[in-house]
Amino acid sequence: MKNLPNLLTISRIFLSIFLLVFILYGDVLLPHWVDRSWVNYFSCLIFCLASLTDFFDGYIARNYNSKSIFGEVFDPLADKMLILSAFVGLLVAGRANAWAVYIILSREFFITGLRVIVAGSGKKIAANMLGKYKTGFQILAIAFLLADFFPGGNILLWIATFATLYSGCDYAISYYKSMK
Repeated sequence: MKNLPNLLTISRIFLSIFLLVFILYGDVLLPHWVDRSWVNYFSCLIFCLASLTDFFDGYIARNYNSKSIFGEVFDPLADKMLILSAFVGLLVAGRANAWAVYIILSREFFITGLRVIVAGSGKKIAANMLGKYKTGFQILAIAFLLADFFPGGNILLWIATFATLYSGCDYAISYYKSMK
């Protein structure tokens, strides 16, 4: 049980790669008689499965005292890789607004930079519920955009963008306060 969270994190990294490959080349990977819409559904399924590994690795690590340095470093990186692969695929497919994706990814890189600075100073800023809500909105928006069966997918994307910016501001304020 001690290594299971790390294995789930590693599996998320591989699933993020597979997700992008499937979004970009799903037409070639599936038999010709399978409708194109199944590429969307399988992409959504891969993404949702990978997102579940994020939930379970954190749950297991916290509840079974299986936290590790590897998990602290690679869990957020695996999350970013998953979100990045989904957004790149959605942009190539023309299903996501480029500005929303840019804002979300810029925030993620900015906060990752702040986390590195905080870690280097020996301090810690714990993730809060805003970050969890942000992640939930991003996952929901991406899943709907990947499946491509809900016309409001881009509305969900903008809601996720707002939640992402709001949680990023909150984290930046927490960072500023911790450095005083």
